[in-house]
Amino acid sequence: MVSPATQHMFQLQPYTPPSWATKLGLVPTQRYRLAQLPTPIHPWAVPGLPPGCELHIKRDDLTGMQLSGNKVRKLEFLLAEAREKGHDSVITIGGIQSNHARATAVAARYLGWDAHLVLRNSRHLADSDPGLVGNLLVERLVGAHIWQVTKEEYGRYGGPALGQRLAEQLRHERGLNPYVIPVGGSSAMGVWGYLDMMHELEQQIAGQGFTDIAMACGSGGTTAGIALGNHLSGLGLRVHAYGVCDDPAYFYEFCDGLLAGLGATPNVVGADSAGMFRAVQAKGAGYAISQQEELALVAEAAAATGIILDPVYTGKALHGLVSEMRADPQAWKGRKVLFLHTGGLLGMYDKATQLEPLVQAAERANRLVLE
Repeated sequence: MVSPATQHMFQLQPYTPPSWATKLGLVPTQRYRLAQLPTPIHPWAVPGLPPGCELHIKRDDLTGMQLSGNKVRKLEFLLAEAREKGHDSVITIGGIQSNHARATAVAARYLGWDAHLVLRNSRHLADSDPGLVGNLLVERLVGAHIWQVTKEEYGRYGGPALGQRLAEQLRHERGLNPYVIPVGGSSAMGVWGYLDMMHELEQQIAGQGFTDIAMACGSGGTTAGIALGNHLSGLGLRVHAYGVCDDPAYFYEFCDGLLAGLGATPNVVGADSAGMFRAVQAKGAGYAISQQEELALVAEAAAATGIILDPVYTGKALHGLVSEMRADPQAWKGRKVLFLHTGGLLGMYDKATQLEPLVQAAERANRLVLE
């Protein structure tokens, strides 16, 4: 017998927003069912936490869609908008190991669309075959079209311009009508993925005493949705966004722009981004550049709890959170913190060389002597 949940997978469905979000200026009326929801929450005993602080984890790494994490929630609304507007394919932009690009490729294929991925790579690699490491393996297996640009070209033109340039090319040369999804799916419509998640969350954690929620912040859409949903719903959590690129000032400004696109300006909702969340610098050596102490914590957490993070987003976010807790344990005493796991396991393959000495140091690979 087919369960009600599986009956509607990959189908366009009517959407009813939470009551506290109905007065926003941009409110979707439909979504695709792509994710396996709700995602579970459970305690998470990460080594080295200060006494008196309780840590739990929300497993958005288990949303489905070939390990895509948080991006599926955004794509449910973005692809519904694409269908409503008559598009027949999608374009998105990201780094060479973009989790969002992989999620978009899989989601598009589920719906019978082609995905075209503009991926940023090193100058000496952009003219070569991109290979099959990590996210690229999934993207290429599901038939995505890869369009590489150098980091310098990306910096010169910017993601939006590159997406529009490819869209014009595909319209002219192939007769397609592509829908361009920004980096990370972070548009005003994409923010609805995490506004809806906060509605899910308020039902999951009601009466359980949670005080804080923490997450990685990269393209900004997940943070904007969580912060606005927390504010409008009255959940009252402290929202900590650990930035893996750029700086706090950038994130506040960018998220203000996303919220304005929803009609959630300060005069409407009573606060700006800086009043809804705290942005914390956690990029370390730079975007997608892993420091050994970050990877060491990821390895320790995996060995102790069985939860594997990713090196670009959640690994840096956890390192930032735990560093703050250890630096000022009194400030976190009595807090009950929820960490959002946004997925990205496949990105670990790109860090195998750095991880190797950390794993080998555990000395758990042995020869079974039979004679």
